[in-house]
Amino acid sequence: MKPIASLTAAACSNLRLLLSDIDDTLTTDGRLTAEAYTALEALRNAGMRVVPVTGRPGGWCDHIARMWPVDAVVGENGAFYFWYDAQARRLRRRFVQDEATRTRNREALERLQNRVLDAVPGAAIASDQRYRENDLAIDVCEDVQPLDRASVARIVEICRDAGANAKVSSIHVNAWFGDYDKLTTTRLMTENLFGLDIGSDNASALFIGDSPNDAPMFRAFGNSVGVANVRDFADRIDDLPTYVTQRTAGAGFAEAARLIVEKRGKQVARARV
Repeated sequence: MKPIASLTAAACSNLRLLLSDIDDTLTTDGRLTAEAYTALEALRNAGMRVVPVTGRPGGWCDHIARMWPVDAVVGENGAFYFWYDAQARRLRRRFVQDEATRTRNREALERLQNRVLDAVPGAAIASDQRYRENDLAIDVCEDVQPLDRASVARIVEICRDAGANAKVSSIHVNAWFGDYDKLTTTRLMTENLFGLDIGSDNASALFIGDSPNDAPMFRAFGNSVGVANVRDFADRIDDLPTYVTQRTAGAGFAEAARLIVEKRGKQVARARV
């Protein structure tokens, strides 16, 4: 991983979209700081679209899409994307699966939940589970005593044995049924909302994250950034980000945002000379 300072002004000027994980990337110790929130607005004021891409639940994403300075949000590891239609003054929601499929999957997840809790001492259902539409979140350190690696691995194994996807974030193990993830739904969202193909126009987007469930996003983007705490998971992430910040969590996000905004401004100034 290269220092974020090596991201060039030319690369920054080409960016049209910034994608970001939330937990321990935008947030610090579970809280959204003023510094990180201000950085979101600074990026939008610099002419970029900003989209959180998160494992957090639909209830949270409803609030984020309405209230934060963002253009959309991808939630529950790719189960949906929401955006606020300012002209119509209403929230728009798009789910990857139809309602009948989602209902069947929720029933299967309830059975899977019981299996995990019976098999793994200390595991608990995440406190935000009641606000979820499509996935199961097992708390491994947010509101419980941190589980050891073997316990986390056992949760993942149980979920996958049941035919579910299972991804480890900095706080949860998320499980769901379906052939989507953060990356596939982000691609769908950017094409449908912004007319942007981030597969063929990879250099127009940058992703910033911190944990193993961000690996598909790190792999997909040449402009991928890890906040400094990504190093805590370095031996558990198959695809590491290209760049890394000096600071951790929300402070690292703000560090990256400032650099991008500054280098975009300098590039514009040079072009005017």
